Amino acid sequence: MFAFAYPWIFALLPVPWLVRYFLPARESSGVAVRVPFGERLTAVMRNQAPVAAAVRQSRQLLLPALIWGLVLCGLARPQWIEPPVVKEEPTRDLLLLVDLSSSMDEKDFVNPAGKAITRLEAVKEVLGDFLVRRKGDRVGLVVFGSAPYLQAPFSTDLSLVRTLLDECQVGMAGPQTAFGDAIGLGVNLFQESKVPAKTMIALTDGNDTKSQVPPVEAARIAAQREIRIHTVAMGDPTTAGEDKLDAETLKEVARVAHGSYFFAGDRKQLEQIYEELDQIETREVKTISHRPRRDLYYYFLLGVLFLSLLEKTLVVFHSRKESTLKQETAEVRVNPASGQLEVVS
Repeated sequence: MFAFAYPWIFALLPVPWLVRYFLPARESSGVAVRVPFGERLTAVMRNQAPVAAAVRQSRQLLLPALIWGLVLCGLARPQWIEPPVVKEEPTRDLLLLVDLSSSMDEKDFVNPAGKAITRLEAVKEVLGDFLVRRKGDRVGLVVFGSAPYLQAPFSTDLSLVRTLLDECQVGMAGPQTAFGDAIGLGVNLFQESKVPAKTMIALTDGNDTKSQVPPVEAARIAAQREIRIHTVAMGDPTTAGEDKLDAETLKEVARVAHGSYFFAGDRKQLEQIYEELDQIETREVKTISHRPRRDLYYYFLLGVLFLSLLEKTLVVFHSRKESTLKQETAEVRVNPASGQLEVVS
């Protein structure tokens, strides 16, 4: 779209004519010879070159007017405005903590086809669908077993995060559970985050058996840095030993970090939990719109240069023509038959 950045410049359009009207050119008086037939002589000489007079008048009015108009167009900063470029900036960083301890290999979940699958396979299916709906967020992935590891840094490329989640295998981070250390790693990852909303969603099926930092203490540090933590417990709550589900710790972590606690005993409950989390942690996107502008003033300046050169060329051409006419011998005499003045070359 074509537009002028400073259209008020065109208010200066009548300035030359106003100056000419209120400040006319100074008249100069020179030495002249008065003759009785001076007016008739002037009329005769003017009739000999009507075309030259018309050209001179048009050159004196039209070309300056065009030049002045082009100068104003250039000063008004003509621009070609491109279509808007829209950029979406995320307002939330979402970090997923996924347990890969050996207990995640238990086949106590059932997929939609009725086939028994492991807990990790159920997490991949449900969490993968959850990621698809998080467009507009930056999502990161931390996996933990005996130690936590960064699997995917914060990114808006959700398909990449899902691919890296699908590549996770039970035991790749060790057989035990370092839940507290995973929260601590997540807190460190949020240090470089500049977005207003920071959230962790932690999923585990066992109690903490390996962390150097207790999960509740790590949650307190997260709360001090305005990081919310939602905990999702899954599996069999009656399991005993190292693989037992420590629901009380998960509830306390969620409470301290201003989040929510959920329990998923089967795949359907797990789906409902992530649907509820999708509603709790609503997606918000900051949209920035920019319309590129391309200046076109130089085209008008080139027009001014061209017309100025044209005017100078016409001046030189007509001055040479007039000098040639002056060099030709001409005689003014009275026609004896009519009594009128005539120019004889």
